[in-house]
Order: sequence, then C-alpha cells, then structure tokens
Amino acid sequence: MDIRKIIALCMVTVLLFSFTACRQEETGPPEEPPIEEPAVELEPEPVEEPEPVEEPEPTGIPSPLSGIYAAEELVNGRIISVVFDNHPRAKWQSGLKDAEIVYEFPVEGPYTRYLGLYLINAPDSVGPIRSARPYFVTMAWQFDSIFVHVGGSEQAKADVRNLNMAEIDGLTSSNQVFWRVSHKKAPNNMYSSMNVLREVQENRGYREKSEFEGFLFDMEASPRTGDGANDILITYNDENNTRYIYDPEIERYERYKEGSRHVDESDESGLYADNIIIQENSMRVLDNEGRLGITLEGQGEGKFISRGVVEDIKWVKDNRKAKIIYLNEDNEEIALSPGTTWIQVVKPGTSITIE
Repeated sequence: MDIRKIIALCMVTVLLFSFTACRQEETGPPEEPPIEEPAVELEPEPVEEPEPVEEPEPTGIPSPLSGIYAAEELVNGRIISVVFDNHPRAKWQSGLKDAEIVYEFPVEGPYTRYLGLYLINAPDSVGPIRSARPYFVTMAWQFDSIFVHVGGSEQAKADVRNLNMAEIDGLTSSNQVFWRVSHKKAPNNMYSSMNVLREVQENRGYREKSEFEGFLFDMEASPRTGDGANDILITYNDENNTRYIYDPEIERYERYKEGSRHVDESDESGLYADNIIIQENSMRVLDNEGRLGITLEGQGEGKFISRGVVEDIKWVKDNRKAKIIYLNEDNEEIALSPGTTWIQVVKPGTSITIE
C-alpha cells in the first residue's frame, strides 16, 4: 500500500478518536433512569367545626300587640288606632307597614277600610285617614286606644261620645295636626304623623298607658300542623280582593290588593303579615248610603294562617269591651307568631281560596 495512504488513514483514525472523546467529555456518561419514590398519602388535616353563634338576647319587653321586643317605655305606652282610607283614589297608604295589627273591614259599596294599631312604632307619615263606623269604634275601644279618624257616621260619633273615648278627630283638630296632601284629591288625602299625634295625646292629658289584655305569642316557633297555606285569596266582591303569598325563606306572607303588590307609600316597601286571621261576622245594610252593621259580639267561625299552615278556629267576644279570643279545635287560645297580624273581617259565604 502506498505510504501516503497509510499515513492519511492513520490521521483520520486519530481525528475520529479525538472527536468521540470530546463528545463524551461534553455530554458525560449516560444518565441512570430516575428511581421512582413510592407515593406517600397525606393524612387530611382535621376541619374544625365552627362554634355555634348564639343569638343575642332580645332587649326590652314584648309588645302585647305583636310580641316584638321593644323598649319598656314604648310597650307600656298608649295604643293609637287609626282609620285608613282604602278607596282606589287613596292608594297607597303611608305608615301602614308600621302597624302591629291591622283590621280590614268592609264599608259601604264595594270598598274596605283599615284600622291600624300602633304601640312601638312611630311613622313620620300616616294616611290617608278617613271617617269612622261603629265597628271601628268597637275595636278601638277594646284595645283602650286613642282613636284617630276624620269624622264618621252619626252612630259612630255618638258611640265615641257615649263611651267617653280618647279621640283625635280631623274635623275638630287644626291643620297642624291633620293636613291634606297635594298629590291626592279630597276626601282621600288627609294625613298626620305619629309624633304629632303623640304630642296631641300629651297636650290633651290622655292617659299614658292602655289597659287591655294582649294576645298570646309562640316565642319558641313551635312546629305547626295542618293543611298547607301558600296562596290565600279573599274576594270581597268583583272590585275588591285581598291576596297573600307565602315566602318560606322569611316565613312571612306578602300582601296584594286587587292583583297589585301592596306597598307603603312612604318608601314603596312591601307589606307583609306574620299572621292572618280570617274572621266571619254577620253583616247587614243599615241605610240608603249602604252603611253596614257588623256584629262583633258573640261568636263565629274563622281561620288562622301562619308559617305556611292554616287551621280552623272560632272567635268569641263576650261584649263590646271584652277581648276577642281566637280558639283552636281544642278550645284553647291560639298563640300567634311574633310579628304583624292582619285580621280580615268577612261576611259568611265570602269566597276564600287557600292553596
């Protein structure tokens, strides 16, 4: 073989050897495959149960009208009862949401009016205030209240005088006590204020405390049994109906009037009931004006609705001054849920649907 070829082959061999050695220095020896460690299961950290939050003890004492706790000086004060207009031109009423008890009574024609009872609340605006009827006088007198109205039927005015009731009448009071608002037309626009009415009470020397027997209240929210009552419709006539729809989240009934949500004029907040009592009373038309006589003394049938349940009851009122007592099927006085109570006075045979 040619000596030059031998030399060239040797040089190529040396170069290949050097290149391979350099690559090994750069990359190093091949890595060993990683050794998999066995998975370690971690113990879950214990979850601490939250400590139960204690409900704060209510302050004050419970109102005999609603069972709601309030300052003792308020609860031991004098009840004020107000006759509210409910004519279509009067809607909506102001301050009605603050009443602890509200009666809805039929009056002449297709209309109804309200009697709101106040003890612990003092709305800035109250109205429209309207005229009295004898059955409004009876309930106002039962609660030993200061009776607020704007005139009334001749019999109602005579009853107020004969019973020597504490009253504040818009027809005999100044425009500092009662005033007419401009956004409604007379006679559906007479208003007052609870603070003003309290000032009149003081100025006239009316007794400071009501003397009457209050209702019983279920402060423990005992389980209720009976048929479900989630939607209640009371049809007074073709032009006048009252509806309540139950909200189970707050355990209260939202009120509707003639298909519209019943709101308070003062802030457009909805009106709610914690208790609904439907009370059947015999009625008759007294005169050509259509004024009614409603028999409130004696006894009759009714229904008690609260926290989504309805039960049949009967009512008993021994005389005009006596407390009206609502009795369950065991002849025991019912215990109301603390809160607002609406009492729907109807004639026997009124269309009532409860679902």
